[in-house]
Amino acid sequence: MRIIRMCRSQLPMAALIFALQISYSGALSAAVPEAVINGPIPLDPQGHPSLNMIYSASAIELASRGYVEEEFFIEGSANRYSNFEMEDSVIVDSGHRYKTRLIVRRPKSAAQFNGVVVVEWINVTGGPDKDIDWWQSGEHFIRNGYAYVAVSAQQMGIDTMQTWSSQRYSSLDVTHDGMATRDELSYDIFSSVGKAINRTGETSGNSIDILSGLKAEQILATGHSQSASRLAIYLNNIHPLEPVYDGVMVHGGGGRIRDDQDVKIFKIMAETDMPRRAAMPQPNTETFRQWEVAGTSHVDVPFEIEYGKVGRLRDGLSLVGVTPRNSGCQLPAYSTVPFRDVMDAAFSRLVTWVKEDVAPPIGEPLQVLRMMPELVFARDKHGNVLGGIRLAEHAVPTATNTGMNTGANRFCFLYGSHQPFDGPTLQSLYPSHADYLGKVTEVVNKNLADGFILPIAAQRTLREAQQSQIGR
Repeated sequence: MRIIRMCRSQLPMAALIFALQISYSGALSAAVPEAVINGPIPLDPQGHPSLNMIYSASAIELASRGYVEEEFFIEGSANRYSNFEMEDSVIVDSGHRYKTRLIVRRPKSAAQFNGVVVVEWINVTGGPDKDIDWWQSGEHFIRNGYAYVAVSAQQMGIDTMQTWSSQRYSSLDVTHDGMATRDELSYDIFSSVGKAINRTGETSGNSIDILSGLKAEQILATGHSQSASRLAIYLNNIHPLEPVYDGVMVHGGGGRIRDDQDVKIFKIMAETDMPRRAAMPQPNTETFRQWEVAGTSHVDVPFEIEYGKVGRLRDGLSLVGVTPRNSGCQLPAYSTVPFRDVMDAAFSRLVTWVKEDVAPPIGEPLQVLRMMPELVFARDKHGNVLGGIRLAEHAVPTATNTGMNTGANRFCFLYGSHQPFDGPTLQSLYPSHADYLGKVTEVVNKNLADGFILPIAAQRTLREAQQSQIGR
């Protein structure tokens, strides 16, 4: 078949006018459609038999720390987009109805608010809504006065919520009654939530103010793993059409991301996340940073504990004594290297980057031993990976902590491993407690000076080292 291409002058006038109308109409509809917000939705206390409560409510205590948690419903219409590789998308069609929920955790008083709102794309891997970046950095957000919004942008999470409480969530749907079953509407949903947040000197146009008078100076997006992958698509294809977010934290997932836009993009990765990505590293630029944290796992001990607490809270059970699940993996699971310490620092650096245009420090990548036939990381004699951002728990090791594992459980590859050293090994490494404490102190001070951890993490690490029995 031969395709005949006509130049603009060869088109009949009627066809040219029609083409221009289509082009102009598309430009007009490129903006994210406005949405309507209702709420806060009334609820019963956590654990009430009615199940009329917030699914995935925070297990981090809020009220005594001056924070409020509320749930809202948001509804509107969304576009569907074609997704080109690293190019702006084109709207395929419009007018697709959706209704979903968002969770707001905010300071009660304006005096406590630091002006930063973090919006998380909730992870739905395995079914349940999981606000994983809140699990990791929620304490940091509260200590520093952030507001936080979690968005249920995908139908799998809604299906789980409806199974749990049809009374509360039966009206939610992000498929336009089954017409869009591949979460195509999720991108405009995520944009609509960001647009609903009132900024300093502006108003969103919504009659419901989800922050109850607080005004954002900057709005940051975040998402972990599967949500990070969707954020990468969003950044590459949809967000440039109508930028909503000032900065984005892409955590534990996502491929190469366009850096030809003003939005500041921070990618932070555990050791688990790097085998498929280390072979094709993305360079740091004026608008893109990537940090790789040695010895950390995609799912770690704090992740597991918060996941367990959220489930217990939902069931009305005590949160005391929650421990990680039995993984069923080949190696003892869940790295104990505190990834969240670096993530908290990354959020702090991202805020400064957006506000003052001061780029975060560049972190060393994990060291690669060979590329073929499969990528292998360089490791020390204990099996701990070399390179990367090296926290004291990894650089002054008392165990082998990795991001890798295998086993019958299909998620073992995400759980990493933790294998404590035996007594003779510890004695050979640290002949005295003073020797151990001195090495920890040196690494902590360097990481603090380099900007990879915050003072509160440095203080905790030193305190734990002082209290340990290593070398005694």
